[in-house]
Amino acid sequence: MTTATAEDFEYLQRFIFERSAIVLAEEKQYLVDTRLLPVVQRTGVDSVADLVKALRRGDRSIETAVVDAMTTNETSWFRDAAPFEALRRLIFPDVIAQNAMRRRMSIWSAACSTGQELYSIAMLLDAEFPELGSWKLDLLGTDLSTSVVERARSGRFSSLEINRGLPASHLVKYFTREGAHFVIADQLRSKTKFELFNLARPWPPMADHDIILMRNVLIYFDIPTKQRVLEAARAHLRPGGFLMLGTAETTRGLVDGFTAVPAGGTTVYRREEA
Repeated sequence: MTTATAEDFEYLQRFIFERSAIVLAEEKQYLVDTRLLPVVQRTGVDSVADLVKALRRGDRSIETAVVDAMTTNETSWFRDAAPFEALRRLIFPDVIAQNAMRRRMSIWSAACSTGQELYSIAMLLDAEFPELGSWKLDLLGTDLSTSVVERARSGRFSSLEINRGLPASHLVKYFTREGAHFVIADQLRSKTKFELFNLARPWPPMADHDIILMRNVLIYFDIPTKQRVLEAARAHLRPGGFLMLGTAETTRGLVDGFTAVPAGGTTVYRREEA
């Protein structure tokens, strides 16, 4: 496979930024070659240059394949202990108290990848907050990658995926074996919804949320995009709602309207009252 030329790489930088707002730095050219090789092989073209030609022609199937390939989809069950402890000890009890009259909770896992984060939240709620059994739980996962959203919806995971952080007790309680895969229980999957959503583009009308998880997403954006995304997130949080970011991310110096709240080993951001 012919590697990307300087001209091809410049075009791909613009294309990826326009489609996803991901900034592809100059030193990441190796990543283009590595991630697009499977696309070249799968689509039957001869080189990255041919992929770029197809992108220039507006080939939608190639556009989708390239965006999927260039999007980072690192995930695991209960990824990073501190955020889930913050949910268990601080955030969920607080939101439950706030919504005692409404008896409803809305949680959005943005950039959800193949769904492990949202399913982990569903398991945590089911296992440790039985009082929510009669509540309406709106659990939404979104991603800009078509392929990972489809996989999240399926609720099917390989043994390798299962072994990345899932407690054995949860495997027994919440999964059934189907051949080489494990399928998440209907009682959890029925509470979840997965949709395509590009955070960097204008957001369509949607309901406000009690909790938004947007972990390890902002690190790929430039400052203006970070500011737009954070402003939009604030606008879609209920007053007193929580925003959870990655450990290398913050609202500080970017947008107003959030209060940083230390929560056992991590920091979460609470929307200030109007």
